[in-house]
Amino acid sequence: MGSIYLIRHGQASFGAEDYDVLSPMGIRQAEVLGKHLAQLGVTFDRCVSGDLRRQQHTAQTALAQFGAIGLPAPEITIDSAFNEFDADAVIRAMLPTLQDEEPGALEVLRNGAQNRAEFQRLFALLIGRWLTGAHAAELESWAQFVDKVRGGLERILAQADSRQNIAVFTSGGTITALLHLISGVPADKAFELNWQIVNTSLSRLKFRGREVALASFNSCIHLELLKTPELITYR
Repeated sequence: MGSIYLIRHGQASFGAEDYDVLSPMGIRQAEVLGKHLAQLGVTFDRCVSGDLRRQQHTAQTALAQFGAIGLPAPEITIDSAFNEFDADAVIRAMLPTLQDEEPGALEVLRNGAQNRAEFQRLFALLIGRWLTGAHAAELESWAQFVDKVRGGLERILAQADSRQNIAVFTSGGTITALLHLISGVPADKAFELNWQIVNTSLSRLKFRGREVALASFNSCIHLELLKTPELITYR
């Protein structure tokens, strides 16, 4: 059987003007991931990334560690099907449905880096409403997002040899959509798992032909082994 390693990007720049940039911590996490895989002798036949900068930078940084010890690393191919859903668009579209119940929501969401726990609580409420599909048609729906991710997975499988190891550098929402597709877990329950996905964690899919199964989820042993708790981040 072949393996697809779903790798979440390193910590991005939450609260900064441009979120889609790895923080210094995110770069460190990607280096640790690459060194860990290289030391284990895990090599990849193919590497796919979404087209977001944080995803590509994580891939480049991790794979550079392979070359540092003389192991081969494949070229990174880009498939936007593995991008994250547009969280900012979801917030803008769904916020009006929440403001009567949560009058302070706008201020919290504008300043999430200063109040992370409250931001997460409100964001989870907005995501729950997005999942229902009760919103304007111009906002990408959860179902449309899942269909896009399904297309990316199908393209990988169509081109794959069943003995290949394939790395996919992606984001938490995309991993959540794949969990939903492969395991059949309802979307709301899948998002309960989403909030636990660690930056640069690995989830592994096993495949034979078009048959795919979840083999492991959200492993961050490469970070835990360093016994540096601050390396464990979720956003």
